[in-house]
Amino acid sequence: MLHYNLYPTKVCAGLISSAMAIFCERLLPLFVTVIVFEIVDFVTGVVKSACVSKRKGEKPAFESIKAWRTIYKFVFILIGICLSEMLDNTLGESNLKLANYFTAFCCGVEFWSFLENAAIISDHPVFRWLRKYMKVKLEDEIGIKAEE
Repeated sequence: MLHYNLYPTKVCAGLISSAMAIFCERLLPLFVTVIVFEIVDFVTGVVKSACVSKRKGEKPAFESIKAWRTIYKFVFILIGICLSEMLDNTLGESNLKLANYFTAFCCGVEFWSFLENAAIISDHPVFRWLRKYMKVKLEDEIGIKAEE
């Protein structure tokens, strides 16, 4: 007999993301955009981790806990898109397109992570410069030192 390792949170994450896809069809383009950004960030993160391990002379290791964090984050983003759409609909005639802004913010965070991964993977001067430039700009705008 096969024993399946079904933790309640994993099952919940799958059910919630499935329900989002079914009930929020008009938000599908936003969902697809987030999926693409999440996948690209996840793949480059795995490659970055392998590159860092290789440079340290260690054996690369894949940790499923990090993969599950990505899945949880993805589900929370889907919920956030739906909630911001609901808020936009509740506000009525203002039509702020909050779901679009929320999606753009989440994709921006994933894009930043992609750039950091690319800088570490390639160690190319363009990516290093862009990473440093964005860090300085962020620190100037918010007045807080960013972590390395």
